[in-house]
Amino acid sequence: MPHAMADFHVADHMMRYSQFVPRLYNLCKSLGFEAGRIMPSRAFCSDESQGYPIILIAKHFGTFPFNHGMVGGIVATDRHGPHAHHGKDLVIIQASHVGYDPEKQEWGTYRRLQMDSEVLTSACGKICGILDWYQNEYRFARENIYFTRLDGTPIIVIDNQLLNPDRKQGLFLRLDKMVIAGDLGGQSEPLRVYSTAKGYRIHSELLKHINTSELEEGKHTPIGEVLTADMFDFRQQISDEDEEGRSHLEQNLGFAMPAIVTAESPPLAAALANTQVEFDRAYRTLLNEPEYQNRNLMFIAGINIDISPQPGQLFPLTKFVPWAAFVQNSDGDRITIEQDELLQRLLEQSTENPDKINLEEAIASMEQAEEVKVRL
Repeated sequence: MPHAMADFHVADHMMRYSQFVPRLYNLCKSLGFEAGRIMPSRAFCSDESQGYPIILIAKHFGTFPFNHGMVGGIVATDRHGPHAHHGKDLVIIQASHVGYDPEKQEWGTYRRLQMDSEVLTSACGKICGILDWYQNEYRFARENIYFTRLDGTPIIVIDNQLLNPDRKQGLFLRLDKMVIAGDLGGQSEPLRVYSTAKGYRIHSELLKHINTSELEEGKHTPIGEVLTADMFDFRQQISDEDEEGRSHLEQNLGFAMPAIVTAESPPLAAALANTQVEFDRAYRTLLNEPEYQNRNLMFIAGINIDISPQPGQLFPLTKFVPWAAFVQNSDGDRITIEQDELLQRLLEQSTENPDKINLEEAIASMEQAEEVKVRL
């Protein structure tokens, strides 16, 4: 995993949403935000699993949150101005989400209660749908690059498709990390040309990760997990003019895709990467948004972990993992709070919120209120 993604810690940094939201509300109040005048906004995916966090935001902030998000947890930056018109003080919560099945201890799936037999499906579906193509390319490479012996010498055999530099898209190997370059212009000359592949001498660094004593003439040992993220890149035809559109999420993940597909949990790694990119991108748009100038504003980003509902539960036991926050006060002072400090600030806040509303009582009062006649 690239160093940038490795700095996003998950273990020991997550908290239940029922604790996160009141702590966030109290943190905002400690920064001078006025109770009853705060307009929260969420930049979440449209998945129904995100409904529970939205209910808790409404309960603790006293109003249904503004919608700042698109599928995959992309921030709709063109909604900054409208958001600013709906409250005195302003909060934006961005989160990519990833499902978690506690029974199988697997990431990337979520139990859909409204489906027959309550089946498990991908979550986030948008992220997992994007990953499919890249994971299939990586799977092909893992299975069609193998080690063997040729006249007693350990060699690596690579499928011709992976050696074709003229492809418009696909997985492209960094051959300088895998094979020993030949003497002709630095090009790697094959030791053996097969009908659909070529065999090369193995790079000395790669040899350190192979048990050559197990290699046999005529026996193929697929490269498998030895094909690490530093040995390849992806090339995919994606429109670079589609900001906040259909291809935006895929663009966000592009820089980290080799690390994502080789991660133990690709959906989790993808959620982390997307949140990092979206925080950085949206933060810069906040600095230049005229409607946010001289306003109390907090922008906090992280990931939502959707733990599939167990029997008798209607909602997921969602956990939040904070990544970073940007805070601006009405005097124009601005700070960025990094993950460890942000977690500590949240933990210092009480989980008790005296300003929270009783949603059932609020709904009941509306049902019992005198009917208002609408005249046309």
